[in-house]
Amino acid sequence: MTGSSPPLIGITTYHRNETNVFTLPAEYVDAVRRAGGIPVLIPPGEIQLEALLPHLDGLILSGGGDVDPTLYGGNSHQMVYNVSPERDSSETALVAKVVETGLPMLCICRGLQLLNVALGGTLIEHLPDIVGESVPHRALPRGPVFHPVQIESDSRLAQILQAGQAETASWHHQAPSQVAPSLKVTATAPDGTLEALEMPGHPWLIAVQWHPELTAAEDTAQQRLFDALVEVAGRARPRA
Repeated sequence: MTGSSPPLIGITTYHRNETNVFTLPAEYVDAVRRAGGIPVLIPPGEIQLEALLPHLDGLILSGGGDVDPTLYGGNSHQMVYNVSPERDSSETALVAKVVETGLPMLCICRGLQLLNVALGGTLIEHLPDIVGESVPHRALPRGPVFHPVQIESDSRLAQILQAGQAETASWHHQAPSQVAPSLKVTATAPDGTLEALEMPGHPWLIAVQWHPELTAAEDTAQQRLFDALVEVAGRARPRA
């Protein structure tokens, strides 16, 4: 990392809840701080992106509730939950800006799904309906479980994790169906679920379906995702 000031890493927060509060699990903030970055929380509904983004050196699209199925021509499903049009709109606008400017971005769980939809892909509304339950992707009613993923050897993700396979903290019930044309699949679960995407040609855009922030404090491989984001963010725009 170059420059005398740490990179500023924007992190999108969860949607406004029933008590009118924006929230974000602290693990996201902790992982960015361990990597040497300064976290900047971005709540849904921010319309002044043109003023905000020039001050950021990198971005994380965090996890959370489901993307509205109407945005990808999907069907309603009883297991779809915590849909937030405000958040969908804000993060879709962020994706467009990241693609336009080349700002480094890490997308996590919902972030991967939103990225895929924003760029023209679709989602599986409820994974067990399609892939069954041989590989649990979340604990019931809602919680993390662990399973391995196989990583493409020629991917940026494999270079960062320094491995062709990783044990991951999984907490989702949706995943990409049709992958957006500009994205490439770089990891899969044993049941075939798509677990990571990258954008060839973008300076640094990686999306993972699992939650690296949950294990990054103990798992150095998962922490490397945040380290790599902060490192490339520092190189991209060194600060005085």
